[in-house]
Amino acid sequence: MSKTATTKLDVETEASERFGKLNLVHSEEAPRTGDYDTHFYAGQDEVSEDGILRINSEYRAKSTVPDFLPTWDPREKLPPLEFHEYHDPGLRADPSFPNLFPEQLQDQYKTKRITPKLGTEVRGVQLSQLTDAGKDELALLVAQRGIVVFRDQDFSKAGPQGVVDYAKHFGKLHVHQTSGHPENVPELHITYRRPDHKEFERVFEQDISSIFWHTDVSYELQPPSYTFFNVLEGPNGGGDTLFADAFEAFDRLSPTMQEFISGLHVIHSAYEQAENSKGAGGVQRRLPTAHIHPLVRVHPVLKRKALFVNESFSRRIVELKKPESDALLRFLYDIVGRTHDLQLRANWEPNTVAIWDNRRVQHSAVVDWEEPVHRHAFRITPQGERPVEDLKYLNDKNYYGEEVPR
Repeated sequence: MSKTATTKLDVETEASERFGKLNLVHSEEAPRTGDYDTHFYAGQDEVSEDGILRINSEYRAKSTVPDFLPTWDPREKLPPLEFHEYHDPGLRADPSFPNLFPEQLQDQYKTKRITPKLGTEVRGVQLSQLTDAGKDELALLVAQRGIVVFRDQDFSKAGPQGVVDYAKHFGKLHVHQTSGHPENVPELHITYRRPDHKEFERVFEQDISSIFWHTDVSYELQPPSYTFFNVLEGPNGGGDTLFADAFEAFDRLSPTMQEFISGLHVIHSAYEQAENSKGAGGVQRRLPTAHIHPLVRVHPVLKRKALFVNESFSRRIVELKKPESDALLRFLYDIVGRTHDLQLRANWEPNTVAIWDNRRVQHSAVVDWEEPVHRHAFRITPQGERPVEDLKYLNDKNYYGEEVPR
């Protein structure tokens, strides 16, 4: 399939003609979804007199951070996201990190690699105190290590709007199609597991595992670059998050397989997540969408290739027949999900903030605690560049055509 930087890639049209609109986006089997901690649930949550959907009053009263509790307003409607150029702050950074790790303060901070290739833990650096130059270096460090875990942070002390103001440095902030957010602060995506055994029953009613590997909202035209995630309340042990390195996953493949998959493209769909929210009585802020992205993307800062497929949102390889697509996707999902030597497990001490690069890692929450307690966290994500298989197409508005038709 030929393409140039000045003409549209016609895979959407070709795929629509080849597979038909319905089967293009939806697989015959409904995909596993892990949205139990982001959706409103009718009958368990409540509708306030002002029409806003909220966590029920009993659980709200137990929260130590009520300003960060999720709300869902059925009247909140947003237009489709539009293309914009993205310039990664990591490209502006000094690679010697003089602002993130000042030499004169080296006795005050400590860094530790979580695994040799993936993940770093940092103590003694306060995110809220970073200058703009320090934030650029933070972006570069996160790209280099995939995920960086900062301990003993006062990040949430600024409140929901303060967090938003901080994260704007890293790009245009994403507003989620269905999840809860603090009232009047739509850029914060709240994950909230209620202190109720029904939460666990939902997770395991039809499944034996809570693991849902994914890359945040990969179905968007421009999926996120960096994610900031802060657990505000959680169990005393458990509730960790798993991460897997998509750079390493690609590198493990044979040169022949690398060459073959580097020319393929994958449909990523938001429709199933939207229907999940609707079925639970929740909201839909914008019309769901689906986009085609390269199966192998190139990172704009590190210039490395990464697998860009995930079980939660990827649906179909457009150049292959369905049985071929299903078999290859399953093989790639298993590399990410079952290859433990390219993974790490991040645990959530109080006041921990983790920042990861969605272009490099996949992640999954772990539901493994038993007592009915809050697991309450917020996520904020700047939109990144449109994924490309070659950096000569970076920020080219005409690289792909329209979104995939339903």
